[in-house]
Amino acid sequence: MATETILSEVTGSVWKIQSKPGDILEEDATIMVLESMKMEIPVMAPDGGRLVKILVAEGDAVKEGQELAVIEN
Repeated sequence: MATETILSEVTGSVWKIQSKPGDILEEDATIMVLESMKMEIPVMAPDGGRLVKILVAEGDAVKEGQELAVIEN
């Protein structure tokens, strides 16, 4: 099976993680929510699949382009 790495689209911090490794995600399911400039930005699964790994923790600072999670399609 192919894996896909989910990248941050913004610089900010991880506000809330909503999915856990092993979860089966539908397309556009929310994996986590980032906070940037007092805005909440959802990080969604681009395709359906199984969440393999989360690479950050709540409260972590993230940069644009940083790897956040891995999904297996």
